Amino acid sequence: MAEANPLGRPLRIVFFGTPAFAVQSLDALAKESWIEIAAVYTQGDKPAGRGRRPQPTPVKVAALAAGIPVSQPASLADQETIRAIRKLQPDLLVVVAYGGILPGEVLKSAPYGALNVHASLLPKYRGAAPIQRAIQAGEPVTGITIMQMDTGMDTGPIVLQKALAIGIQDTAETLHDQLAELGGELLIAACRRLLQGTILPVEQAHDRASYAPKLRKEDGRIDWSRRAHEVHNHIRAMHPWPGAFFDWSPLDSPGTLRLQVFPGELGPLLEASAAPGSIDYDASNERLRIACQDRYYLVAKLKPASGKAMSAKAFQCGYLETCRGPGTRSTGSKP
Repeated sequence: MAEANPLGRPLRIVFFGTPAFAVQSLDALAKESWIEIAAVYTQGDKPAGRGRRPQPTPVKVAALAAGIPVSQPASLADQETIRAIRKLQPDLLVVVAYGGILPGEVLKSAPYGALNVHASLLPKYRGAAPIQRAIQAGEPVTGITIMQMDTGMDTGPIVLQKALAIGIQDTAETLHDQLAELGGELLIAACRRLLQGTILPVEQAHDRASYAPKLRKEDGRIDWSRRAHEVHNHIRAMHPWPGAFFDWSPLDSPGTLRLQVFPGELGPLLEASAAPGSIDYDASNERLRIACQDRYYLVAKLKPASGKAMSAKAFQCGYLETCRGPGTRSTGSKP
């Protein structure tokens, strides 16, 4: 690659990223001898855990381990921060899930501009949660887009794209890991093309754009009155965070219990007497059967609020049998 590099020196990059998804791209860049990472910018440490102690971002941890200088400014729009970025004299900016908007002055600080790694096939699913929203919508395919950044939200011209199939049992967690790896690979390819002068940016079809808003905890609530495959998509999209849940109570017991449901599988067609959200236990395969609009949803694992995750069999012994068998109902299962 060094022979084809018109700069005659390593491509100098300033990297902007925060969550685990961005670490794969940072690692991919750091492994290339023809690339020099001048600095990493990431969001500030945030309180986490029982002690609420400030925790470094995954990108900060990875950067420090690699010996890369890290900055965590409160705002990228601050003139002192902009001057500091310019002083680094980057050839290129790389942005991967930074968690904030890069001002126009920052985007102009590098002659090659800024490349962004986005976890969808733009213009679909612009925004903060493209992985989860694609699964939730039942998309059969997603992918990675490398785009040239402008001042809009994921609106810049497309440099490279590669599709990735979404499996029927893929969750936001498993798809996240696959897309993170693909993102790193495609980013290196884009940087090579940039230096070789073979990039041909393509304007997005803005009239076909869709938006993937940030997840909230309440987004995890399950509506059992929907069809089973829609419920399945929803539960997979919400795993591991915020987690798919519903409020349940036995017929003859006061109060409700919030249950987090782990991804399961589609079951048999619904019996006429089963109300959406009702639960019984299928001993033949040790699964809970939860009624949806058209068929049952089979659950092998769930977690009561303030408790530990348990198997369907353990839930049957600890909750259903003590509540006189399968005559149960759910509450709060509708929006």
